[in-house]
Amino acid sequence: MKEQFTVIPGAESFYFEGSEIGILLSHGFIGTPQSVRFLGEELAKQGFTVLAPRLKGHGTHYLDMEPCTHEDWYKSLKQGYLQLKKRGKRVFVMGQSMGGTLALKLAAEHKDIEGIVTINAALTLPAFEYLKASPAPRFIKEGAPDIKKEGVQEITYEQASVRAIRELQKLMAELPPIIGRVSIPALCIKSMTDHVVPPENTVFIYRALASENKQLVTLPNSYHVASMDYDKELIAEQAARFIHAVSATSSYVAVK
Repeated sequence: MKEQFTVIPGAESFYFEGSEIGILLSHGFIGTPQSVRFLGEELAKQGFTVLAPRLKGHGTHYLDMEPCTHEDWYKSLKQGYLQLKKRGKRVFVMGQSMGGTLALKLAAEHKDIEGIVTINAALTLPAFEYLKASPAPRFIKEGAPDIKKEGVQEITYEQASVRAIRELQKLMAELPPIIGRVSIPALCIKSMTDHVVPPENTVFIYRALASENKQLVTLPNSYHVASMDYDKELIAEQAARFIHAVSATSSYVAVK
């Protein structure tokens, strides 16, 4: 299946070459790499190699998402992982919202991933529960991105395919039984207030991880798309400290 439309300017995948430490950075559902670009740039300034792939069906037109499955999105992220490994990188995986969900699945499958960072990872989406029942519309309108800071523009779709939402629901349902397979160091970040994904999702993930080295951090001043919100600098700082420390096999302390 080829995408029907061209990529929206600014929504492209990005790659910054750096050290042997590679960070695979994933955006969320109907988002694009633009939503995590600030984090990618800040982590690149720390000397890391950073790759943020554009997940299949994203960043073009909402019609491109309709035929996609959650396995297509997972394959997009996995291809990024394989690209970093081919370049000889030590891989850390980091994702926001659905990107965090995909990151957990990748870490459960690939034991050589050295650490994981999740940001408002999605296991439940209460606002979409009604769409599990039939009949349902083909598309629903998307509201403004859940960002507290005014004037921030995220590249996203104005409509979402119900079929794609149901694929996201399948992905989220797969995760609870496999989170316990993840035992690598983990930094779990959640917003205090999130109008899309309940913060309790991250608490569940944190508790379910088999990792001995894990931290739970709460963002005081951001909503769901935290990578573009008031606390984006804090996320970048925490992630950099975590990855530096874990890659050096030393302990670290997160600011809660």
